[in-house]
Amino acid sequence: MKIYTKTGDQGQTSLVGGQRVSKCCQRLESYGTIDELNSFVGLLLTYCTEPADRSFLLSVQNTLFVVGGYLATDNSQREIRQGNIVTGEMIAAAEQEIDRLQAILPPLRLFILPGGTRAASCAHVCRTVCRRAEREILRLAETGAAVDAELLSYVNRLSDYFFVLARKLNCDEGVEDIIWQRQK
Repeated sequence: MKIYTKTGDQGQTSLVGGQRVSKCCQRLESYGTIDELNSFVGLLLTYCTEPADRSFLLSVQNTLFVVGGYLATDNSQREIRQGNIVTGEMIAAAEQEIDRLQAILPPLRLFILPGGTRAASCAHVCRTVCRRAEREILRLAETGAAVDAELLSYVNRLSDYFFVLARKLNCDEGVEDIIWQRQK
């Protein structure tokens, strides 16, 4: 398979099913941001050593491919492939992982700043890219495109997961959360 096709040289690309669209359309912004998030998750994995964290992050990467496949399909023109549908089980898995991590963390009483260890900082970058992806997907829905409610729930839950993971990664290294200091 050739990596370059030259079919996108004029600013167009193909969706799942072959429909040609502008590379700057909202659908591409949506799944391009999911792709960016997946790349940052790959970077985050290079800093994570605990098998449970690594395993869940790999499952996140696989699910982000599902999300990207869904978003790369104009479902007004083509039926979504079964393998590109976010399920309630995927959402439940994210919620269970959030609950698992929160159970080992001290309660959060104040706002915290992103940072601490490199791993935690990277998790915070994943969180913010995930929030941007959510906004891009909502913009896509505002154009009239059908966007599955479970997909939106998953992306929303995923940003919560990255926040909790960041706290946990700091805790693993004995680094305290950085508390936001109100300006006087």
